[in-house]
Amino acid sequence: MDKLHELELDARLGRLDRRSFLKAASALGVTTALSLPTANRVFAQTSKKGGHFRLGTYGGSPTDTYDPGTYTGSLRNVTFAVCNYLMEIDSRGEAVPELAESIETVDGGLRFIIKLRKGIEFHNGKAFGPEDVIASYNHHRGKGSTSAVKGLMAQIAEIKADGPSTVVLTLSAPNAGFPPILSDYHLPIFAADGDRIDTSKMIGTGGYIISSFDPGVRATLKRNPNYWREGHGNFDSAEVLWMEDVVARTNALVSGEVDAIEAPDRSTVHLLAKRKGIKILEVTGTEYYSMLMFTDVEPFTDNNVRLALKHAVDREAIVKSVLNGYGKVGNDNPITPAYRYYNDQLAQRVYDPDKAKFLLKQAGHHSLNVELSTSDAAFTGAVDAAVLFKEQAAPAGINVSIKREPNDGYWTNVWQKKPFVMGYMGGRATADWMFSTSFASDASWNDTHWKDERFDFLLKQARSELDDAKRKEIYFEMQQIVHDKSGTIIHSLPSIVDAVTDRVQHRSLASNWPLDGNRCIDRWWFA
Repeated sequence: MDKLHELELDARLGRLDRRSFLKAASALGVTTALSLPTANRVFAQTSKKGGHFRLGTYGGSPTDTYDPGTYTGSLRNVTFAVCNYLMEIDSRGEAVPELAESIETVDGGLRFIIKLRKGIEFHNGKAFGPEDVIASYNHHRGKGSTSAVKGLMAQIAEIKADGPSTVVLTLSAPNAGFPPILSDYHLPIFAADGDRIDTSKMIGTGGYIISSFDPGVRATLKRNPNYWREGHGNFDSAEVLWMEDVVARTNALVSGEVDAIEAPDRSTVHLLAKRKGIKILEVTGTEYYSMLMFTDVEPFTDNNVRLALKHAVDREAIVKSVLNGYGKVGNDNPITPAYRYYNDQLAQRVYDPDKAKFLLKQAGHHSLNVELSTSDAAFTGAVDAAVLFKEQAAPAGINVSIKREPNDGYWTNVWQKKPFVMGYMGGRATADWMFSTSFASDASWNDTHWKDERFDFLLKQARSELDDAKRKEIYFEMQQIVHDKSGTIIHSLPSIVDAVTDRVQHRSLASNWPLDGNRCIDRWWFA
């Protein structure tokens, strides 16, 4: 990264004000005429303090806890407001330092020397230091861990302090792409309590302090007066309301009960956009919508059955009818066009009932009866997508029985519990991260129970391959294997669509998660 790019990044992340940016750029010999466009882009919108921000979201459950290892996504908006991470994903999709000042890769991706920011305090007054990083990460490691990211963190062979502001992280095998993983929402830095973290409360270094928490219902936050990030933590207070019903969320926005909502109904979002005082936010994301089959449960143990189901879905119809055009067709590949190593050579799988029939016969079936569990908690429009799939699959001799599950508890009682379900997966910053999250044999979120020895071998090989061209070849092959063999039907790639009142202000939006990477409470402000 050249020095001017570093300055721009520091400015965009609030580490430099406009005057400091221009002064430093001038010292590099950059003329005012050349530097001003960059500065204007960085500082075009200046944040301001004040107000009570109310957010309507979904996915909450009465069983939600502060334990970061158990997060299913419902607490992302809260955690990103209350805590910081060593790394964060910016609006360009790049992993950049947050609590880390810098991360140096040594020994070909086997070790990482992490310099920590100084002068930062937790909400309880404790000074931030290496022991907090170590305790936070060790929570996800070891035999007793039940963390959703235990598989990811199992890569760490050793983590230790090297002085008062340095952490040395050593992997069991090289993985040059490891640092972006440290931005995962399961990995907030909590205040150390001895050599552990206290998961009965959330003590972070972020812009907000939790005032109250009613799991699956409401969380209230107040501004941290000692927050270290300039231009962040702008609201006086904030409130997160879990509203599983999309109509309820939309009505709350229209009536002024909330200032922003996640995932409005795409079938009516064009009408919402016409309402005075409401803005629609849309960005191209890395998430996907899916149908998930347990590959160790009949009839899904036979790959011909899995392929038949993949050919029995009309992806274009789902994008048009369910996403209302806000997205692209999926191709049973979790690595979307937004990723660096996207395999653009995969043949697009299309709706073909005759081929689905043929594949069923190859598996010894003249017809097939399956039960598909669905709920709009899986994604907005999941019930409609299931109804469409039932109609689309019928000509292939596939009889789909739809079981509509309760919105409440869908992610704890249905997902990873029942053999054929509607699903959703948010994007990750790298191909390795995505594959390690849901497709590796030992992944905690292997939500189809799929295992492939060749795939697992390639996953490890790619981590230690420093030649970019060779790494690309490996990832291309991995995508082909998933496309051909996995139990995941990725039928659509949705755009991220949120809705806010027009008094909500923001800079360029991140696209790794909804609501500005789920950092809206930390990053946004009122006009």
